[in-house]
Amino acid sequence: MLNPQFGSGVLFGIPNAGNLAANPTPIQYGILQEVSVEFKSDTKKLFGMYQLPVAVARGKITVSGKGKIAALDPTMYSQLYFGQPSSAGTVRVSFSEKQTASSSVSTTQITASVDLGVVAYNSVSGISAGTQLTAITTGTPTTGQYKFVPYSSTGPTDASYVFAAADVTAGLVVLLNYQYPVTGSGVTLSIANQLMGYAPQFTALLWNSFRGAQFAVQLNACMMGSLSLPTKQEDFWISDFDMEAFTDASNNLGVIYSDQA
Repeated sequence: MLNPQFGSGVLFGIPNAGNLAANPTPIQYGILQEVSVEFKSDTKKLFGMYQLPVAVARGKITVSGKGKIAALDPTMYSQLYFGQPSSAGTVRVSFSEKQTASSSVSTTQITASVDLGVVAYNSVSGISAGTQLTAITTGTPTTGQYKFVPYSSTGPTDASYVFAAADVTAGLVVLLNYQYPVTGSGVTLSIANQLMGYAPQFTALLWNSFRGAQFAVQLNACMMGSLSLPTKQEDFWISDFDMEAFTDASNNLGVIYSDQA
């Protein structure tokens, strides 16, 4: 009996060799949109005096996969692509936080650590709305300038922005952009430069079930080649990835499973 299948299926990656991240863990490619596995071989044709070949032989075979996922998961990147450890906690961005300029504006997130720029919200003398203000690191700000004071555990207790006295008097309103750490949630993946050849190896299992019949393709040894993080106006972020399959230590490529009557 034929075994038709429907939908994107489910794709698992099981790290098993190469440069593995800490605690090698099976990973499901999240919100899978599509995936394909391609077997491609070189063929050689032998011709005599006639137009059609008298023999055809198969040469090299390459096996590759590619797909699209909608889940942005640093743990998957750590386990299947970079082979480098992830850690708990993250860094978030406060975007366009509206504040009235003063001699010292405390950020809403008091642990702000990195300044991402300040934009004027309204127009005042010498500054137009939408203007990017200029950051300084020393001295006292003048019109159109500001100074960022990051959070420090030894003081001050709050991160802050300092603005020019003239801009404060003029009633300048600003939009603050900055980063701040979060320790209670999220994941951080630090990516270090590695020697050529450094990468994790994994088993890929593409599985699906339709009307009670299951079908699966298992590739014993795979390595990811590309991983994209694209954005798009008025649409979801859909990441493209690809991988190459090769034989394992036992010289086996993999297995195809199917429910057949």
